[in-house]
Amino acid sequence: MKAKLTTLVNQARGGRVVRTPFVDGDEIDRRLLQDDDVRHKIAGGFPDARRVILTLHPAHIPEVDAGVQVLRLTPEDAAPAWDLQDLHVQLRRLELPEDQLGDLREDRGGSFLVAATGKAAQTLSALTELGGRQVDVEEVGESAGKSSKVREVVVPSMRVDVVGAKGFGVSRAYFQQGIDGGKVRLNGQPARASSEIREGDSLAAEGLGRIDFKRVVNETRRGNFKVELDVHR
Repeated sequence: MKAKLTTLVNQARGGRVVRTPFVDGDEIDRRLLQDDDVRHKIAGGFPDARRVILTLHPAHIPEVDAGVQVLRLTPEDAAPAWDLQDLHVQLRRLELPEDQLGDLREDRGGSFLVAATGKAAQTLSALTELGGRQVDVEEVGESAGKSSKVREVVVPSMRVDVVGAKGFGVSRAYFQQGIDGGKVRLNGQPARASSEIREGDSLAAEGLGRIDFKRVVNETRRGNFKVELDVHR
């Protein structure tokens, strides 16, 4: 992935908009994306998605779409009810390209959310029947997250456990439990409480969302730091 990512960065620097298929977010080395001439977007349809699409584009292009479509699939109300494994089986029977399918989540009311791209998204959008059942398909959009909000918070240090707890508005002890359970990732890698988060880093926590660290606004008189965070829930 490292060699491929370097190639993509060079292509974007040369003026192209380039995009990967769905890949494991843990495989993306965020350090290779720190380039003044290149902008990037990592999206999986969910704030804490494990499978994501990386889009790279020249810095002079202000914005590009994420390339991810989230669809809500609702099978007809029939017994037995489907679980995630049942839906996985039915989707495999459609023979959709695996690299065009992202995360699959259960939703309320017996529905499921599927992140997809390309022909897989087109095929799913047109579904009226799946596994012998009628199915309703609704386009949710590019993200199934509840919201994204830029927040300014004051923290005594740049430690992951400190910034994460403050950014998500939970106790430090609660956030520490997530770290200990392997549910918190810094730039796609399992996070340690003592790791420091820096400008451009991304911190994802299962069940909470994702924090993109934007910048340090200033240092207070007491030695604390005011930081700007983009919090996705």
